[in-house]
Amino acid sequence: MKRKIVFATGNAGKMREIKEILSDTDWEVVSMKEIGADVEIEEDGTTFEENAAIKARAVAAVCGEIVLADDSGLEVDALNKEPGIYSARYMGEDTPYAVKNANIINRLEGIPEESRTARFVCAIAAVFPDGKEIITHGEIEGRIDYEEKGENGFGYDPIFYVPEFGRTTAELSDLEKNSISHRGKALRKMKEELKKRL
Repeated sequence: MKRKIVFATGNAGKMREIKEILSDTDWEVVSMKEIGADVEIEEDGTTFEENAAIKARAVAAVCGEIVLADDSGLEVDALNKEPGIYSARYMGEDTPYAVKNANIINRLEGIPEESRTARFVCAIAAVFPDGKEIITHGEIEGRIDYEEKGENGFGYDPIFYVPEFGRTTAELSDLEKNSISHRGKALRKMKEELKKRL
């Protein structure tokens, strides 16, 4: 029987990325929506790691399966590492990312290229039915571009420029993005940790 792993997200773009990276395992990876886990989660941690663990514990409490959860965000050095852990809630929960992205670009007006450094950060927490927990971490360094570019991505991808590719993460193919992304790195580390235990 396939081992079921529940990912605590309702984000379809994120689920596609996760299933792609875990596609070479024999685990059945499903979202919390797919198993009907409708849980109100208050992300009141002060770090990506704390928030990932809060989400994973909340869903694990109602489903009894191995639960993974991630917390990720964008840190812009010139903006004091904003939006950081508030990336999803930046400028309000329902504000479109086009508006958030435009705001970040506007706030960096006049800032030279070498000072537009930023990174995507991701922490992934796993909570096991016996209560054990593990956390992995991944980052990707880049810069904030001067305008939105690319259609293949979500969130802040269209403004996050990756110098080694000369493109934003929204201009990369899924394969390219997964090979370097913060979530890809954290998820591959988590995959190795899970393989040791399953």
